[in-house]
Amino acid sequence: MKFVLAPDSFKESLSARRAAEAMERGIRAALPGAEIVLLPVADGGEGTAETMVWASGGTLHPVAVTGPLGEPVVARYGVLGDGVTAVVEMAEASGLHLVPPGSRDPLVTTTYGTGELIRAALDSGVTRLIVAIGGSATNDAGAGALQALGARLMDPGGRAIGRGGGGLAGLSSIDMSALDARLATVEMRVACDVTTALHGPEGSSAVFGPQKGATPEMVRRLDENLRHFAEVLRRDTGRDVGTLVGGGAAGGLGAGLAACGGTLVPGIDLVLDALGFDRAIEGADVVFTGEGRIDSQTPRGKVIAGVVRRAGQRRVPVVAFAGSLSPGYESLFSRGLVAVQTLLPGPASLEEALSGAEDNLCRAAEGVARMIEVFRRPR
Repeated sequence: MKFVLAPDSFKESLSARRAAEAMERGIRAALPGAEIVLLPVADGGEGTAETMVWASGGTLHPVAVTGPLGEPVVARYGVLGDGVTAVVEMAEASGLHLVPPGSRDPLVTTTYGTGELIRAALDSGVTRLIVAIGGSATNDAGAGALQALGARLMDPGGRAIGRGGGGLAGLSSIDMSALDARLATVEMRVACDVTTALHGPEGSSAVFGPQKGATPEMVRRLDENLRHFAEVLRRDTGRDVGTLVGGGAAGGLGAGLAACGGTLVPGIDLVLDALGFDRAIEGADVVFTGEGRIDSQTPRGKVIAGVVRRAGQRRVPVVAFAGSLSPGYESLFSRGLVAVQTLLPGPASLEEALSGAEDNLCRAAEGVARMIEVFRRPR
């Protein structure tokens, strides 16, 4: 039998790579002779760069950049195995995990370090650039990143606006003439794991601001600032990002990168294409995937939905594994998902569930592999 193992990370417990390796151990225990292809994936969120670099035989490069609160941090960009494609993961430079819960304030957090990381990737001489923008701590429309890349965002006095979502309130003009010229010579694709618009009742601030520390009043201010950014950008550059699908991803970084030539694409499809998923599942009997939680958000562009859709196009069945399970994912059964298996063998605290995730995933994969083997036996 041929198994393709394409899990996402199990947040706070397993990286996508470790999840795939745990699945492999379980399958080997049940079917020692099975052909197994490890293809850990991501949807543009945390872990995307590391996952793609590992799967493609590429390299990671650490760089000192500006963190979300202005402090120095070490972030990594990756160069894939093809040698011409770089992957920048904004969470490495501007991620929510870099800000302690008590310090989270999207009025001040900045994407400046993400721009610095993009610039470092361009310095490596690549011709293609993938920017994964999930997991952000920011709500500044990518203004910080644009500034780091050479754009001039000025207040009425001709001074650079302050960093963070709050700084956008003072924006008077945008001048893109000094933007890093290399951006015009590379293909930049922006991996989004959400389709949120930049502003409005269902926009970036309203949907994701609270998890980044925004109070209801801050959400109102941030939304107005993003709307203002879109208006100034349209007036000064002719670029209209106000209703761009995915423009609100990463606190509006999607819109900011689109303004400097980036093409927004669903993160999972970009990753699957880059990893050669369609080739990997040729001749496969089953695909194992999974993530920490499967629920109503899963069918909306998350890893499992993308894996199910792409495998279903080749009539390869998919089994998904989850740390926790809630209703709302069931539509995937009509698309090629054949089973969902939760990890916990019995009642457990959250701490126990997280610490035992690797062993539990291994056991769950072994159990499903044994069941598959039984039903494939000649009768």
